[in-house]
Amino acid sequence: MSFAADLLQGKRAIVTGGATGIGAHIVRRLGLLGAKVGIVSRKEENLQAAVNAFAADDGIEVLYRVGDVRAEDSVQSATQSLAEEMGGIDILVCNAAGNFICPTEELSPNGWRTVIDIDLNGTFHCCQAALPHLKQANDGGRIIAISTTQANSGWPTAAHAGAAKAGIQNLMKSLAAEWGPYGIRANWISPGPIKGTEGVDRLIIAQGRSDEVLERIPLGTFGDGEDIANAVVYLASPTGKYVSGTEIAVDGAARWGRS
Repeated sequence: MSFAADLLQGKRAIVTGGATGIGAHIVRRLGLLGAKVGIVSRKEENLQAAVNAFAADDGIEVLYRVGDVRAEDSVQSATQSLAEEMGGIDILVCNAAGNFICPTEELSPNGWRTVIDIDLNGTFHCCQAALPHLKQANDGGRIIAISTTQANSGWPTAAHAGAAKAGIQNLMKSLAAEWGPYGIRANWISPGPIKGTEGVDRLIIAQGRSDEVLERIPLGTFGDGEDIANAVVYLASPTGKYVSGTEIAVDGAARWGRS
């Protein structure tokens, strides 16, 4: 998909979990369209490698801060530091997530808490930390959370992640209502299976479920990370100025496929 090269010129964005997977695709697209981008993740080695790759492969300068979305103080510190260096925040992409396959009857309380903490609590912490800066965005701040289509239907063997993502969706609806008067739009994108991500590699391919999953996707293929990045651009740019409190499903119509 082609966008005007300067579509996001002057915008300042933070992407959590932006060093790898879908997050890296989002960072790359935002940066190539002119936005200043900062990424937050727990592992400095991943952040450094990603920043080096963005510079070498794409010619974009990306900032980073080490931060754990589960820890409020860590998120506040990373967000404040990036906001100061970039001159503010216009766009927050809550992408950091964790998941693993486990039947619910075997799921430990710690396993449940870990995923809820990263996905749901982490999104809340990031939104709270970014709010003072998003209020100052010139044409309205944008919050974009990355969810999953399975938050709408239930997620057998990943109930912890499904519940967390469903909570994120409800949080975005609440923020759209509460923070709309500040000019802030809050939405979420629900990817289907995206190739090259841990979700597909570890939870589908490694489990020998590729054919089974593809049979339920009418378009017959896994998606690309760029498909999600393009949806983020739509919501983050002027094209999405009147869109708030809603979902964009990017899943090849999987939700309408055969069960």
